[in-house]
Amino acid sequence: MVAKKPRIVIIGAGMAGLTAANKLYTSSSSNDMFELCVVEGGSRIGGRINTSEFGGDRIEMGATWIHGIGGSPVHKIAQEIHSLESEQPWECMDGLLDEPKTVAEGGFELSPSLVESISTVFKNLMDYAQGKLIEREESSEEVDFCKLADKICKICPSNGGGPGKLSVGSFLRQALNVYWDSVNEQEQIEGCGNWSRKLIEEAIFAMHENIQRTYTSAGDLLTLDFDAESEYRMFPGEEITIAKGYLSVIESLASVLPHGLIQLGRKVARIEWQPEAHQSSGHGCAGRPVKIHFCDGSIMSADHVIVTVSLGVLKAGIGPDSGMFNPPLPTFKTEAISRLGYGVVNKLFLQLSSRHDGRDGDYSKFPFLQMAFHRPDSEWRHKKIPWWMRRTASLSPIYKNSGVLLSWFAGKEALELETLSDEEIIDGVSTTLSSFLSQPHKQLNSNSHGVCNGKEKSVDGNRVRFAKVLKSKWGNDPLFLGSYSYVAVGSSGDDLDTLAEPLPNTDTLGSAPLQILFAGEATHRTHYSTTHGAYFSGLREASRLLQHYHCVGV
Repeated sequence: MVAKKPRIVIIGAGMAGLTAANKLYTSSSSNDMFELCVVEGGSRIGGRINTSEFGGDRIEMGATWIHGIGGSPVHKIAQEIHSLESEQPWECMDGLLDEPKTVAEGGFELSPSLVESISTVFKNLMDYAQGKLIEREESSEEVDFCKLADKICKICPSNGGGPGKLSVGSFLRQALNVYWDSVNEQEQIEGCGNWSRKLIEEAIFAMHENIQRTYTSAGDLLTLDFDAESEYRMFPGEEITIAKGYLSVIESLASVLPHGLIQLGRKVARIEWQPEAHQSSGHGCAGRPVKIHFCDGSIMSADHVIVTVSLGVLKAGIGPDSGMFNPPLPTFKTEAISRLGYGVVNKLFLQLSSRHDGRDGDYSKFPFLQMAFHRPDSEWRHKKIPWWMRRTASLSPIYKNSGVLLSWFAGKEALELETLSDEEIIDGVSTTLSSFLSQPHKQLNSNSHGVCNGKEKSVDGNRVRFAKVLKSKWGNDPLFLGSYSYVAVGSSGDDLDTLAEPLPNTDTLGSAPLQILFAGEATHRTHYSTTHGAYFSGLREASRLLQHYHCVGV
C-alpha cells in the first residue's frame, strides 16, 4: 500500500501564498513529498498587488513601493527578472525628487523655507517615535527634540488604550503645541489672506499627518500605537517602484508552479479543523484533519492549510455571524485579531484632457502639488471643497510630464471615494484645484516673513479638465475588506506574533499538528503592512512545514 502524501492547501494567491507555494514546490529536499494546491477566491493572482494600465501608463492599484532596496527580497527578485526598467511609462513618481509646490487653500504658494521648517519638526518627531532620532547638540536655532518628545510621552493621556498607552496622533499634536510654546509669538502674514503663520504651520503639519495615514492605513492617528512604531523596520536605501509592475514579481514566483496547481475562483466559505484528538468525520476526507468548504458547495480535505487572507477578512471571519472557522479559533487568537488595526487606503488616478484649441494643451507644467487646507471647522475654508478631499495631502503626475495624476486617500475618506461616481469625483477634484491653483486676484510678492511666494502659477486650476478617472476599492472588496494592518492603541507587536502562531497549539496532545497555519503581512512583527513582510511570512510557514517533515536544507 502506497503511503499518501501530506496535502497542503494554501488559501490566497497573493505574495504570502505564492511565496509559500514557491518554497514548498522548489525545495530540493521535499522533492515530490507533498500534494500542493493554491486556492484563490478571485479571478486573478496577486492579491493586494494589482498592476494595471491607465491613460497608456502602467500603474499600481495596490502595493506600489519597494520600501528600501538594501536587503529587500522583493527588490532582489525584481532585479533578477529585469523588472526595474521599462520602455513603457510607469508610475515611477520621479516628481518626488523635485521640490514640490506647497500651496495653501486660497491659492497662496508657500515658501520652501517655511515648509521645510515645520516639515523638519514633523520628521524629527516621527524619527523619535520610530527610534531613529539621535540626540543632537542644542543650538539657539534648534529644539532638542529628544527632550521635547520625552516630555510629551510623560504628559500625554492614554486614549483609552490602557495605562500608559499613547497614540502617535496624541504625541504629534502635544509635541506641536510644546514646539509652538518654545518659539516666538506668531504673527499675521501680509499677503496671505486670512492665514497666520501658526495656521499655516498647522496646515503643513496636518498635511504630513495625512501622508502618515496613507503610510500606515490608520484612518485616525489617534488609533495608531506609539510604542509599536519603534519596532517597525524598514530596509536601508531608496524607495522605488517597479518599472514592469509589481505583478511581474508575483508572476515570477508563480511561474515555477505546474499548470493547475493554482485554482482561481475558489472562494472559501468555511474551514473545519480538529483541535481535539479524534478522528475525522468523513465526507471523503480519507482521515485528513482539515476540510475546506467552498462557496460552490465543493469540499477539499487537507493535512495542512496555510491561511493568507487579509486581517480584514479574518476580522469578519471571527464575527458571530460568520463561522469561517469551525470550531471557532481559540480566544487568544481571536482577541489578537480584534485588537490589531486594519485600515483602508485607496488610490485615485485622473487623466488630464487635452484642449482642442491648442491653448494650455501642454500639462508638463502641472506641479507636484502639496495641499495645505484650512481646518474643517474654519470660517475661512472654501465651502464647496468636499469633505473627502480635505485630508488629501497631494495631487501629482505619476512621472514628469505625465498626463495622469495621482492622489491617495485613507480612512473614511477612502471609503467615501469608493461610493462616488466619476462625475462626483471630477467635480470635487476640480473644485479643489480651483482654490489651490487659480490665479489670485492680485500677484503676491515675497514679503519679509518669507511665507508666500508671488510666482506665477504654472497651471490655472479653473482650466484643468479631466478625461476619465480610475480608483481602487479595497475597502468594499469582500476578498480584502481593506488595505493593510497597523498596531492599534490597545494592541502590541505581541498580537502580530500571536496571529502567526499555527493551530492546534503544540501543547494539544493527540491532535494532528499544524492543521492551520497563518501567513500574510499582518503576521510579521517588524515588517507588517508591506509586501516583503508578506514574503517573509510565506517563507516562514513553508519552512515550518518542511522542518516538520524533517526536510533538510530548508
